[in-house]
Amino acid sequence: MAFDWSPAWHFSRCLFLRLACTSNSISANRSTAEFSSSTANAVMEAAAKCNSPVMIQASNGGGQFMAGKSIKDKNACAAGSVALALHVRAMAPYYGIPVIMHSDHCAKKLLPWFDGMLEADETYFAQYGEPLFSSHMLDLSEEPDEENIAICVQYFKKMAPMKIWLEMEIGITGGEEDGVNNEDVDPEKLYTSPEQVYSVYEALAPIGDMFSIAAAFGNVHGVYKPGNVTLQPERLLKHQSFAKEKLSSDDDKPIYLVMHGGSGSTEEEIKTAVSAGVVKMNVDTDTQWAYWDGTRAFVAANHDYLQGQIGNPKGPDAPNKKFYDPRVWIRKAEESMIARCGAAFDKLGSKDTFPAKKPESGSLPIYGFQPIHHNPLKDAVDGAGKMIGNLLGKK
Repeated sequence: MAFDWSPAWHFSRCLFLRLACTSNSISANRSTAEFSSSTANAVMEAAAKCNSPVMIQASNGGGQFMAGKSIKDKNACAAGSVALALHVRAMAPYYGIPVIMHSDHCAKKLLPWFDGMLEADETYFAQYGEPLFSSHMLDLSEEPDEENIAICVQYFKKMAPMKIWLEMEIGITGGEEDGVNNEDVDPEKLYTSPEQVYSVYEALAPIGDMFSIAAAFGNVHGVYKPGNVTLQPERLLKHQSFAKEKLSSDDDKPIYLVMHGGSGSTEEEIKTAVSAGVVKMNVDTDTQWAYWDGTRAFVAANHDYLQGQIGNPKGPDAPNKKFYDPRVWIRKAEESMIARCGAAFDKLGSKDTFPAKKPESGSLPIYGFQPIHHNPLKDAVDGAGKMIGNLLGKK
């Protein structure tokens, strides 16, 4: 399956590539855009070429774009995110590498979106024995720590039985991301303390071990002029040392950490973060630019063939369809994005960690979703047990 949770590689230096594309007006767009299947396929192609596991995510805004900007239904963001997950699930096996389907920052105001995806996970799990998404992120860093952690505990209890990974954020990532603007935040809040990180571990570990913590160390979404952002990845080692001591652990890095705002980071900053226990890095802005840059270069090189449906340097009646066909210039955008993803795999150290095993042509079923076989009697007993539990007020 595309969503393999094998402990041999799960979250081990997996590169997290946010789906970033261009909008219909060919302007850079922060969320998943019109051709989101294109960017998803580009990420998977890059991962296969680099022999690496990969993560693909849906954002709230990306889910809305996937559904269609004209759809105003309150469930549009969740429905679009589910549609994206289904596309990735259907196509990932053809690329021969493990793919983790994830959802991005979910602030408190966006919890209905999270609830919708979790409902889809539960329905999918009931039918297929595994969740639709592999992983979800709750970003309640704007809330008081106590409330942040309490809500994470509430959701993790629902997710753990389905083996869904939870990523949470404590401490604030600067910049602007999908409508959450932290550009003017107090700089001190950009650095999470070891005590904060450990308080998350204490609350979540009794429920399960499939969780990671996005601890802020000066991270900023986007790309900024050198010197304007002060990353301090060495702080992450303090989180690990603190937890190691508290747990009396033999493991020097007992906590799974996450790095947000990876675009524009130096190779040394990335190496330091990974050595401190970062198992996942987000790359968004750089892939957005790469996708656009491929389009830009194509338009610049073929300007005279893109001024009308007919008429170019070869003659006034010569057709231009082979130039303006979206499949032509979108492929150039994909190729540029694939190259940028390849560079990120290399820097993060995930390249050549999982040899791609593409299936023999024609060997995969066209419709690869196989429901699990249910035992009607067992289902009835389980259902009665849940009903009694609900009546008795058990969670």
